[in-house]
Amino acid sequence: MASMSANLLLFMFMVSSLVSITLSASVIEDLKNLNPPPDFNSTIITNCHNSPSLRYCSSSPMDLDEIFKSTIVGSHLCKESKNPNCVESFPKVDLRSRPMIAPLYLSFSFFWKYCPLDVLSIDLSNNSLKGSFPNDVLQCTQIQALDLSLNELSGEFPIESFSPLTNLTVLNLSYNHFLEREVSKTEFFKRFNSSSFLHSGLLPDHEMFGIKLMFLLVGFPIFVVLAVGCLGWVCLNRPDFLPRMLQRQHKFTPSMLKAATNGFSKKNLVGKSEAVNIYRGTLRDGTEVRIEIYSDDISRESHRKFVEECKVLVQLRHKNIVQVLGWCNNRWFRAVVTEWMDGQNVEMLLLGSNPSWKHRLRLMMGVVKGLCYLQEIWPEVDYDLRASSVLLSSNLEPLISRFTIGDHNRSTKKIYKLGVFLLEIIANKRLQKDFEEETGLIEYIRMHYPGNLQKAMDEKMKLTENAFDQAKQVIGLGLMCTDQTSNRQLSLRQVFDVLSKAYESVTALVSTNQKSVLEKPLNLYFFILRN
Repeated sequence: MASMSANLLLFMFMVSSLVSITLSASVIEDLKNLNPPPDFNSTIITNCHNSPSLRYCSSSPMDLDEIFKSTIVGSHLCKESKNPNCVESFPKVDLRSRPMIAPLYLSFSFFWKYCPLDVLSIDLSNNSLKGSFPNDVLQCTQIQALDLSLNELSGEFPIESFSPLTNLTVLNLSYNHFLEREVSKTEFFKRFNSSSFLHSGLLPDHEMFGIKLMFLLVGFPIFVVLAVGCLGWVCLNRPDFLPRMLQRQHKFTPSMLKAATNGFSKKNLVGKSEAVNIYRGTLRDGTEVRIEIYSDDISRESHRKFVEECKVLVQLRHKNIVQVLGWCNNRWFRAVVTEWMDGQNVEMLLLGSNPSWKHRLRLMMGVVKGLCYLQEIWPEVDYDLRASSVLLSSNLEPLISRFTIGDHNRSTKKIYKLGVFLLEIIANKRLQKDFEEETGLIEYIRMHYPGNLQKAMDEKMKLTENAFDQAKQVIGLGLMCTDQTSNRQLSLRQVFDVLSKAYESVTALVSTNQKSVLEKPLNLYFFILRN
């Protein structure tokens, strides 16, 4: 009774201090416009003296502004809840089915902090409230009834926060979406039957449990099988989707090549012959590649040999050798994947433009550098050395592009191929266009060498006297490389020395005296071969 009388005094004070409030004024307007009366502080002190259990009495220091605002909200809320006599009592907060104002009053945390002690019932049902549980209402620890049913509350349910509500006898949390938690086994909630928690997530749903158990026992193994199957398919067909550390280096699959070439589309087809299709493709990481696909039917042993060759080729690293990125070995076709070169090949350069003598020397030197690397590091690697098979990089560096794994001891054949390439660079006739075999080009040059070389040289070359002599000497060098009747043959190092001296001579624009110095090594090589 003492608390009730103190609370009554509070409400009498509220009524007297809010005489100026009109019935049409909203709680927001009042909170904005009203200020505490002059004697508000003394009234609060008197109330706390008469009834120390009032909630604001225990706060230190007391926030008079918050306490005054709570009286304003309480006055409005009491009327909204249709209490019969708000001057004398405030027994219930009844905002059921009031979705427009219920969230507003819940937001006034200072009211719930100083919740009137005579509030015994709170009903916030059927308001479509969303979000987590409104913990502020639990500060009204004296309440006997709480209804939050028919809302859309979710998240964790604050079981521990209910323990101070010792007078609570009526509870309805049905039809919400709390995280599943079996509250009926908690000591505090044993006083309530299951109707308090229907479809709230706070009672175990045995039917749903059975469904989940069925999924766990049947669905999960199926999921595992499907996941393993999908992972297996990715590993076998599209390993490029795996993390880089799990990818198989250098080994491509038909599915990877199909994806890189847009399904082997005609738009990506850049070259075609009887047994080879050449595509331009883009790998998943954005790398542009050249894909040579061989559709010829070969034996199992040949497939094995192809793979062994590719394992060697992917290890080649030189600026004048096209980088082999990997291979594909399948029952239907074989493929070699190399870096893509936007430039043309040497033969196209010779036909389409007029490379200077200096540029031609640089092409020959680059090729010889690549051959020296192969001879020293990979002597088992053989190559197809023609103007049509030597590609050009973006800065016009020559790139040897076609390889096979051959005999370590075929150095004579390799020097012969180099000789043919040197003749191709200078001659005015093309190997594939004007001759059926290499011997035709060699005989054609030999027929005009040395007295009538101008007829055999590319007429697009505008040669000075010094450059003409150098070209004549390089032709002689090419003929020596292709002379298979001689017991002695030039080495790659000797060929490179001659070409580099010629290149230095052109670069420095040497005098006639320097020209004679250049001729001495050639004359020495001719002397060696003749004796």
